[in-house]
Amino acid sequence: MEATLKNILAQSYACYRDKHGVSVDQHHAAMAIMQCCENELGYEEWLCERDGHIEQQAHACRHRSCPRCQHAYNQQWLDKTRARLLPCTHYHVVFTLPHELNELWQYNRQWSADHLFKAAAETLRELLRDERYLGAEVGILAALHTWGRTASFHPHVHMLVTGGGVSGEDWRELKKPFLLPVGVLKAKFRGKWLNWLNVAYAKGDLRLPRHWQDRDWRRVLARVARKGWNVCIQGPYDHGSGVTNYLSRYLRGGPIKDARLIRYDDEQVSFRYRDHRDGKDKSITLKTEEFIRRLLWHVPVKGQHNLRYYGLYVPGARDKRDCVREQLGRPRGEEVILPPKATRVCPDCGAALLHYRSTRRKKSYIKSPSPAAHEVGLVQQGVRADRTGIGWSPPSGMDEKFLAGGRRLN
Repeated sequence: MEATLKNILAQSYACYRDKHGVSVDQHHAAMAIMQCCENELGYEEWLCERDGHIEQQAHACRHRSCPRCQHAYNQQWLDKTRARLLPCTHYHVVFTLPHELNELWQYNRQWSADHLFKAAAETLRELLRDERYLGAEVGILAALHTWGRTASFHPHVHMLVTGGGVSGEDWRELKKPFLLPVGVLKAKFRGKWLNWLNVAYAKGDLRLPRHWQDRDWRRVLARVARKGWNVCIQGPYDHGSGVTNYLSRYLRGGPIKDARLIRYDDEQVSFRYRDHRDGKDKSITLKTEEFIRRLLWHVPVKGQHNLRYYGLYVPGARDKRDCVREQLGRPRGEEVILPPKATRVCPDCGAALLHYRSTRRKKSYIKSPSPAAHEVGLVQQGVRADRTGIGWSPPSGMDEKFLAGGRRLN
């Protein structure tokens, strides 16, 4: 069998779900990947009026975890972002949380993601507003990644930072040949995160792992407070387009793309990865169950934004960016010229095809337990509820992380 995410999930997802349980978001992602470009999602038809030839194309799922649907979106984002970037030097800063906090993240995914963005962005902006370093407002583009090279859990945020900023109405360049002292950056980032973590714990806003007690909380907190946190500054780069090229490959599509898969035989999955320590391409083989676990763990929570903008790069700061371009001797504007859509032609006579018909998804991914929903016809009728429905209890010993957010299947 060809090694693709679609085939792997089609063969093994149902068994994995029954054994471990999944969240609503994970189930939506798995079903979308399996049904992508299948007629279950509906299709478009084009007709040749001259000879009656009909072409049919199934809809893509457009889910952000689907590797087949990433290319068009990522390219559009890349084109728009390149137009937004200011014509100045940029720095690439990566903030990584200590691995001791990984388990806590898994039980508080939305809170952890929001506060990682907030801590990293506020650390950079506050320091760069200081007259000792820059004394101006910079532009920041931030992207969250939760995986390492082997799809392991490794939450970190990439930040593309302008090498200058706006003070009043004037553009300022950095005063020194580096962005910030990395020691100061690490200490401030650590202090912000730990302060918010303590406040959230005191308010009862955090969910601790089931096997943790108060002493475990204090032990982990003391350990991460003593260690140096990982903050890496790369650059300067003459322009930020190289970093945006890198980020665009990971905006959508999840941690593993089909091109990296080597072999799948029901029991095991092998895939390639590049070891960042020596730069060599290597392969790893995982049990199928572990592979699916890693794949689904990186499905974002519904409503979570993994790409954010700050300072000069927020959408509403376009006038400020245009003023900066004028001061730097560049033309105003961020227009993106999209290539024209290709015209479909009949393979038999060469005439242009006309759009003929469009259908939509035939059924819902999830059966709603609400009788009212059936009365208004919002879900597919006559479908037997499975073990992930209301009232289902996870098997003994099941890892509670999959239901930590309370987002069990309806």
